[in-house]
Amino acid sequence: MNYKTLYLILAVLGAAIPCIFFAGFIQENGLDMMAFLEAAFANGAAGGLTSDLLISSFAFWAVMVEMWRSDKGPAPWAFIVVNLLIGLSFALPLYLFVRHFTRPVHAL
Repeated sequence: MNYKTLYLILAVLGAAIPCIFFAGFIQENGLDMMAFLEAAFANGAAGGLTSDLLISSFAFWAVMVEMWRSDKGPAPWAFIVVNLLIGLSFALPLYLFVRHFTRPVHAL
């Protein structure tokens, strides 16, 4: 399996799996953002995972902007939006897929 295929599979899974969980939450709570934030930091485990995800997302955004400015990657704005709406598990492999598709791959 090549990397483009792997990135595409991970992007599909990274969109589908979180959306299943989000749909269950929305079904129980509606679009209550306060309830969502409370659940995201409900205990130490959830708070640790949420903090890890937020810091990783911000680092990803910084790398995307740097790559875009140096003309080595696609514009980051759409990936930031999907990162906010769905999550890093979708945005990162989607970015890698698009970058792999638009940039020539050089052998090491």
